[in-house]
Amino acid sequence: MSNQGIQDSSSCYDDGAAAPVDMDDTGLYLNRELSLLDFQYRVLEEAQDESNPLLDRLKFLSIVSSNLDEFCMVRVGGLKKQVAGGVTDPSPDGRSPAEQLDAVRDGVHKLMEEAHAYLVSTLIPDLARAGIQIANFEDLSEENREQVAKIFQRSIFPVLTPLAFDSAHPFPHISNLSLNLAILIEDDQGDQRFARLKVPGTIDRMLRVPGPSGKASSGVQRHASETYVWIEQVIAANLKALFPGMRIVEAHPFRVTRSAEMAIQVLEADDLLATMEEGVRQRRLGSVLRLTVNSNMPAHIRHILLENLQVEEDDCYVVDGHLGLRSLMELYTASGRFDLKEAPFLPFTAQRLKSATREGDLLAAIRTRNDLVHHPYDSFSPVVDLLTMAADDPSVLAIKITLYRVGSNSPVVRALLKARENGKQVAVILELKARFDERSNIGWARLLERRGVHVIYGLIGLKTHSKVALIIRKEGTRIRRYLHLSTGNYNAVTAHLYEDLGYFTTDEDLGADASDLFNFLTGYSDKRDYRKMLIAPINLRARLDTLIGREIEHQHQGKGGHMILKTNALVDKPIIKRLYEASRAGVRIDLIVRGICCLRPGVPGISDNITVTSIVGRFLEHSRVYWFKNGGRDRVYLGSADLMPRNLNRRVEILFPIQEERFIRYIRDSMLSTYLRDNAKARRMQSDGTYRRMRSEADEARINVQDRLLRLRAAWADENSKHFLEHA
Repeated sequence: MSNQGIQDSSSCYDDGAAAPVDMDDTGLYLNRELSLLDFQYRVLEEAQDESNPLLDRLKFLSIVSSNLDEFCMVRVGGLKKQVAGGVTDPSPDGRSPAEQLDAVRDGVHKLMEEAHAYLVSTLIPDLARAGIQIANFEDLSEENREQVAKIFQRSIFPVLTPLAFDSAHPFPHISNLSLNLAILIEDDQGDQRFARLKVPGTIDRMLRVPGPSGKASSGVQRHASETYVWIEQVIAANLKALFPGMRIVEAHPFRVTRSAEMAIQVLEADDLLATMEEGVRQRRLGSVLRLTVNSNMPAHIRHILLENLQVEEDDCYVVDGHLGLRSLMELYTASGRFDLKEAPFLPFTAQRLKSATREGDLLAAIRTRNDLVHHPYDSFSPVVDLLTMAADDPSVLAIKITLYRVGSNSPVVRALLKARENGKQVAVILELKARFDERSNIGWARLLERRGVHVIYGLIGLKTHSKVALIIRKEGTRIRRYLHLSTGNYNAVTAHLYEDLGYFTTDEDLGADASDLFNFLTGYSDKRDYRKMLIAPINLRARLDTLIGREIEHQHQGKGGHMILKTNALVDKPIIKRLYEASRAGVRIDLIVRGICCLRPGVPGISDNITVTSIVGRFLEHSRVYWFKNGGRDRVYLGSADLMPRNLNRRVEILFPIQEERFIRYIRDSMLSTYLRDNAKARRMQSDGTYRRMRSEADEARINVQDRLLRLRAAWADENSKHFLEHA
C-alpha cells in the first residue's frame, strides 16, 4: 500500500446514516477459544508450506505441539473449571462453557491428527530424502542397534526408575507433560503386573545414532547423513535390563497434560514469593486435562490409565504416531544441516549507536537525538549497552525497570546487579505471575533481593506487563531522565526471534510520566492525569475510545477517517463495538492481528470497511502499533497492550506516542503498509471467520514483509545515520 493509499480514503465510503443494529447480536462475534485454535492452524500451514526450508517446517510443527500443550493447560483448564463450577454464562458468540469445551475438544483432536499425519506422510519422508532419518528403533540396522544399546547402558539406564502398581504400591504420580511407558510384565508363575516408567526429561528425546559421514559415488563429499531415533523406543527395546527375570508382555507410551491454573490468594499471602513458588510446584499436581496415547495401546491398558488418572473418555486423545511433537525442536537445534534452515542474519545497529557504544557514551547519543529500533532487524545490544553504561556512569543516580520475561542468564539482570554494586539505587518491578516464566522470575527475584535491589512484585489484582526502563542522571545542577520504552520484553534471546519496537528518548514529558508510573507501582500514588502516556487500567481504554471517536468525526467532516491497529489479539467487546461503529460511519479500518480475533470483518452494513490480516512467519509478530490518520496529522502509539479485557482492565500497560516525522514515516509507510501488502505470509480473515492465504498473482511481485524489512530496515537506519552526520 502506498502512502497515498493510506492518506486518501474519504472518497471510498458513504458516511450517511445507517440503520440501527443490535451490537450484542451473537452473530457479530467469533469465539475466543476457537479463534486461538485457528491461529494454531495457521502455524501448521507454515509447517506445510514447501517454500519454507525443510528443518524450519519441522520447527513449526514442534511449535504447534508446544502451543497446543499451553492451550490445553490454560484455556481447556479454564473451561473445565467453569463447567465444574456450574457456570452457564454465554460467551459473546452465545456459547456456554460446556458448548465451548465440546467444540474445543473437537478442534484439538482434529489439529493433533492433522499434525501427526503430516509428520508421518510428508515431513519424515522429505527429511529422509535430504539425508536426515527419523527412524523407528526396529528399522535400524543390527550395527546401529548395538551402538544404541551401548548408549542406553552407559547414559540412559542409570537414570531410569520403574515404578510398580499393585496392592502394595499406589498408582504413581504422573507429572505434567511427561512422557511415560505403561508396561505390562509377567513373572515365571504367569502373573501379570503393571509398571510405569517415566522417560526422564533430562535425556534428549531425539537420540542421534552414531554413524560415519556419507560420500557420493563420484567421491565428492556430500552432507553427512544424520539418523535420529525416538528415545522411548530405545528404552522399550531394552526393558529387560530394568525387569530382570520377568517377561515384557507389552509397553506403550502415554503422556498427560495437567491444568496450569494456580490459585494465588494474594490478599491472604504473607509472602507472595513463597506463595508463587508453591503455586509452581502445585502446577505439576494439577488435574489431568488430556491423556494422549498411541493408537496401538490396547483397551485394557488405556482403562488402567483412565481410571487411575481420573480422566474422562472425551479427554483421551488417540494419535497415530509419536506423542509430544514439541521434542522435534531438539532435532532442529542439533542438526548441522544449515542448508535446510533459514539463512542466518546479523541484526543491524545504526552507525551513530555503534560509534557511541565504542566511545562509551551511548547516553550522550540518546541525549542528542531520539532513536527507534525495530527488533529483530535491529540489534538488542544497544538496550543492554545502555543499562551497562548507566551502571558504570558515576553521574547516574538510579535505574528503574519493569521486568516480565527476562529468560535465563539475562544480560539485563547482570547490568542491574552491576549498577547496585556501584552504589546506584535500583528498583525492579518484577512480575512473578508471568505465565510459565514464574520459576525463572522467582529465581531472579531472590538473587536481586540478596544483592540489595529494591524488588517490587507489582500491584494486588494487577499484572505488570508494561515495558519501561528509566535512568536518572545528575547533569550539572539538573536531573535528566533517559528512557527506553518497548513493545517487547527485556529478553536478549527472544529479541532475536520476536518482532518488536523500542524507543530511546530523553523527552521530558515521557520521563515525567515514567516517574509517575513507577511511583504508582511502588508506592501509594493515585495519579490519574498523565502527560503523554496512555496507561491501563487508568486512562488507556478511555483514550483509545476517544481516538476511535476522532476518526469517526474526521470521516463525517470529509477528511477520511482511517486507522491501522497492529496487535496480538482483539477480544475486548466494547472495543469491537466501537470499531463496528466506526466502520458503519465509513472509517477505513485495517487490523493486523497475529492471533485471536473475535471481530468479524466484511459483514454487510456492519464491518464492510474492516479488514483483518494475520501474519505468521519466521519471526513472531509481537509489536503493538496503533496508527490513526487524525485528519492528516498522524497519531501513532506503541506499547505493550493488546486489545483484550485483561490488558485494558487487569494489567498495568502503557502506550507511548511517536511524534518524530521520520519515525512515523517508517512505521506508516515502510512497516504497516508492507504488512497490508504482504502476499506471502499474510492470511486475510473472511466474514465467516475463516482465513484465506494471500497469494501473489503471476505478474505481481512476491512480498514477504519480514524478508523485506530485513533489507529495508538496514537501508533506512543507514540513511538516517548519514542524515544525522550531515546535519550535526
